[in-house]
Amino acid sequence: MAVELAGGCRAFELREGEPVAREGVRVWRHVGRERGAEAISLSVLEVAAASNTAWRNLSSDEVLFVLSGSGDLLSEGKRLRIGPDSGIFVRGGALLALSNAGETPLLLLSSRCPDPGFRILFEQIDVAAPISRGSSVVRFEDRPTEHAGDGRWFRVLVDAEAGCQQVTQFVGFIPGGRAPDHSHEYEEVVCILEGEGRFWSGDSSTPIGPGRGLYLPRRQPHCLENTGTKPLKLYGLFYPAGSPAARYRAGGEG
Repeated sequence: MAVELAGGCRAFELREGEPVAREGVRVWRHVGRERGAEAISLSVLEVAAASNTAWRNLSSDEVLFVLSGSGDLLSEGKRLRIGPDSGIFVRGGALLALSNAGETPLLLLSSRCPDPGFRILFEQIDVAAPISRGSSVVRFEDRPTEHAGDGRWFRVLVDAEAGCQQVTQFVGFIPGGRAPDHSHEYEEVVCILEGEGRFWSGDSSTPIGPGRGLYLPRRQPHCLENTGTKPLKLYGLFYPAGSPAARYRAGGEG
């Protein structure tokens, strides 16, 4: 069940609510302009086993992340393998084509910024034909580790280096304990991948764990508390682009 917190923050389950379904694809939309976001969006897409799908965004870049399952991104006549912790960047106007030949669904997160709205322009594809250029895959294991304060560390997947000027996508790790409240100059969506904890927005809070998503408005004081015995692993994406290490303490300190 979705939980509304102070300052416009919101927590939700990734597959809660009724999805939009189309020929082997189910879509849950959680964050967008119609729900109070300024420019960021977040949808969960489930591509059924043994199926292919394709869609095109006409006005904005799209950045995706594989939560579970595996498949192929079809790009320029090549099959680029994707699996858990893979980031995908698709330029505005490019066709995104995915093939899931496996026996389990392919589950992804998708953000389009600035948010063009909920509509997805699905297209028919020939998996044997070349697909238009404009897509790339970035894998977690190929990216360098960067460190932030309080023992946090992260790896950036999609950013300007991957050709995306609009947003930054990363996977981060938070050690045990609760860091000081802070805020950002960007709008952010988060998904908990591993571990247990608590999300705080002002004086309000909610438990968090795997499969739980968060929406964080710009400049709202918040923090993630790790209440478990192992690092809290999370997915994050924010707009406009920047560094995951940048944050501002309550009271104005950097």
